[in-house]
Amino acid sequence: MNKASSSFSRVLYTLLIFLLGMSVAFYLVKKQRTTPNTYDKLRDLIYYIDHYYVDTVNHEQLTESAIRGMLEHLDPHSTYSDAEENKAQTEALEGAFEGIGIQFNIMNDTIMVVAAIAGGPSEKAGIRAGDRIIRVDDEPVAAVGITNEQVFKKLRGKKGTQVKIGVLRPEVSGVLDFDIVRDVIPTYSIPSAYMINERTGYIKIDQFGAHTAEEFTTALHKLLDKGMQQLILDLRGNTGGYMEAALKITDHFLPQGDLILSVKGLHTKPEKFHATNKGVFKEGELIVLIDEFSASASEILAGAIQDNDCGTIMGIRSFRKGLVLRPFDFADGSQVR
Repeated sequence: MNKASSSFSRVLYTLLIFLLGMSVAFYLVKKQRTTPNTYDKLRDLIYYIDHYYVDTVNHEQLTESAIRGMLEHLDPHSTYSDAEENKAQTEALEGAFEGIGIQFNIMNDTIMVVAAIAGGPSEKAGIRAGDRIIRVDDEPVAAVGITNEQVFKKLRGKKGTQVKIGVLRPEVSGVLDFDIVRDVIPTYSIPSAYMINERTGYIKIDQFGAHTAEEFTTALHKLLDKGMQQLILDLRGNTGGYMEAALKITDHFLPQGDLILSVKGLHTKPEKFHATNKGVFKEGELIVLIDEFSASASEILAGAIQDNDCGTIMGIRSFRKGLVLRPFDFADGSQVR
């Protein structure tokens, strides 16, 4: 065999070894990709749509729909908010916002007014707690699967703009129509704090926002300075908010070391939150008022009081949420909880 033939044979042998190695590697990669735990079907679907779909598509819209669709198969409380929705929700807990000024819950696929914010446009127009909003700008909003985010979009808006709502009111026949002009709605967590008599104080908490703990502590000190020995804490209609605010307020009532909240999950390290020695009403008598709209952070507070036997719970069964939502932010300002 001459040198040229020998050199060609070595090249051919090397090429065969390379192709054999590539075949094995391709088989292993393919096997790994098709393993149920690692196969990324969503990635492949996006590839097929990009390369084979008959028309152009809006990737952002597809992504938003996919996220919401996946969350529908989790628990009822895990939600996604796009950047605009997330901004509106954050404003409600951390500062002022522009809208009609109501607190609401969606009950039986209907927007139920929990409260009209004192001094806001809805209160001035005559909206009351218990009203059911069935139309917004002549568009039906009842029995259509409306979400909290969609309600925010319809009812909030720039100061000075007008929205028309149709309301059903208990014991009133027919639909009541209201033309409401949106305004700036300051968010105060504690609308009422006063002495009922010489020894009994009353504090109402509407929500657990960024400044609720500070507002509550200030109100509590003022009532203690007036001789308060018994406190009625009103959580009726309070649908929750920031867990940290509920923990700080609960700490005022429980003896040091008592368990306030225990949180556990499949992929998270268990957490326990205990009372400290910082509270200022650990010896007083406490009564907590709740109703069916008392949820989330309200249930953390009321549940801790009940479990540690540090007060009396009065009212009716609460919303029964039973979980803590943890927010995760996306780069575009949207958020999943």
